[in-house]
Amino acid sequence: MAAGVRRIAAILLASALVIGLSIGSTGTAEAKTTAKTFKNCTEMNKTYKGGIARTSSVKNKGGKTKNKPFVSKELYDANKKSDRDKDFIACEK
Repeated sequence: MAAGVRRIAAILLASALVIGLSIGSTGTAEAKTTAKTFKNCTEMNKTYKGGIARTSSVKNKGGKTKNKPFVSKELYDANKKSDRDKDFIACEK
C-alpha cells in the first residue's frame, strides 16, 4: 500500500511541476521588440542610405536611385509616414 501512495504522490508532484512550468513560461514568450521610428528622412538616411523597403520585390516609382534600400517589414511599417509616393519604399535616395 505504501508503494501505491508514493507512486500517486510522485505523479501528482510531476503534474504540478509541468503545469507550473507551462504557466510560468507563457509570459516571457510574448515579449516583442519595437522597430525604431525616425523623425524624418534626413534622420533615417543617416542610418539607411537607400531608405527602407517593405519587401525585396517592390519597385521604386520615382525612377533611378543611388542606393539600394534596406528591406524590413517591421521598420517600414513603423516609418510608413515617410513614404510620400506610396511605393512601399520610405525615404529612398
